[in-house]
Order: sequence, then structure tokens, then C-alpha cells
Amino acid sequence: MTDRDGAPDPEHPAPGLVLTTPGGRSFLFDPGALCLELLTTGGPGDLSRFEALHRPSDLTDWLPRSRLRLPAGAVRITAEQLTDARTLRDALWRLATARAHGTTGTVADHAADHAALNRAAAHPPLVPQIGPDGTAAAPLPADGAQLVSTLARDAIALLAGPYADRIRECGAHNCRLLFVDTSRPGRRRWCSMERCGNRNKVRALRARRDSEDSAAGVVPAAGTAPTAGAVPAAGHRTFTS
Repeated sequence: MTDRDGAPDPEHPAPGLVLTTPGGRSFLFDPGALCLELLTTGGPGDLSRFEALHRPSDLTDWLPRSRLRLPAGAVRITAEQLTDARTLRDALWRLATARAHGTTGTVADHAADHAALNRAAAHPPLVPQIGPDGTAAAPLPADGAQLVSTLARDAIALLAGPYADRIRECGAHNCRLLFVDTSRPGRRRWCSMERCGNRNKVRALRARRDSEDSAAGVVPAAGTAPTAGAVPAAGHRTFTS
């Protein structure tokens, strides 16, 4: 959020997380739901190479970055609860990706993942509290089971709610970030205009220029590689690059 002068307001930060690309560039990514923020910590299959939750402290460090905005020490997390969080995350990855691709399959196809969400949601969630100053206060004391339950309930509300058909995968060919499109027209294409949206605009501009140069008979300088229209290797996709 910004103040009236357009400057960032530290007391009311914009929702979303600041992600860093392999090249070291940072950008704001708002997936539109708490549970989808968890997906930025890794995932199943080939996404395991992006695993960020190796120890309980990794999950507690994620808390202040998430839209929960809880202090890193607000929730006590055991090694077993960290495993539960990863299990929930991986199940959500599969379910949300199926929604985004329109390949929901049969009930049996997702029975194990649905069971993982329901099992996690059965525990008591984090209890919201209001502080003396009228603002949200950290729900202390709290443990990892409550956190995982809160994440699971948010996932169930998304997957079984009115925005289930608005779950999208970023339109960039090499980005697999998932988000829920809450815009009125439902036309959001990118994880972030700051990242993939701008890169797509640059590619489109280069493609138009190359097309115009080709029509005009302009020949690229020797050794100049094409900058647009390249097709990635079959099946080659990365979390975000």
C-alpha cells in the first residue's frame, strides 16, 4: 500500500511476497491467497530443487513475509509439523495446478491430496486476536499444527469456493507461479507485471521490430542472435527464471 504521496506505507504493506530470481533481481508477487504464498517455498517432483523448507526455522522465517505478517518467533514449529507443512504444500501444488490447467480429473485422481488437506484442516487454526491499540496481534501461544491448519483451511476455501476457476498459472513460458485472479474482468495473465509482464512486453516489442526490419529488407548484423520468437526446449519449464 502507498500513502497519499505514492510512497510505500510501512504500516500497511502491500499484500504479497518479495521474490528473488536466480539472477538476483527482486519483484513483488501477490498470488491473492495465503495458501498460494506457501507454494513459493518449493513443491513436488521437479519443483523439489527449489525446496526452501529444510528446517523448522525456515518456515518461521517465512511467516513475516507472508500475508499473515506474524513475527518469526510467533509460532513454535517442530520437525514433524514442518513435514506436515510440506505435505500440505505439495498436495496443494497438484490440486491448484490441475485447476489452472483445467485437468481436474476424477475424484480418485486427487483422493490422497484431498485427504491431506482435510487431515491438516481438522486441527484448531491460529486464533486471531486484537491488540490494545486496535490492530491485529500475534496469536500467541501458537504451534505449527495451528499454522498448517490455517493454511489448509485457506486452501479448501479457495479450491471449493467461487474463485476455484480463477486459479491461474503465469503466462510466461518459463514461470510456474500460481495465483488466483481476483480482478473484475478475470484477465490477469502474469505472476507480476513487474517481472513476467514487462518481459513479455519487451519480447513483443522486439518481435514487432524484427518483423518490420524483415519486411523492410534489413539484415541483422553478423553474429546477432534472434531475441524474440525462440521456442524453448520441449517440456522445459522452470519455477521462475
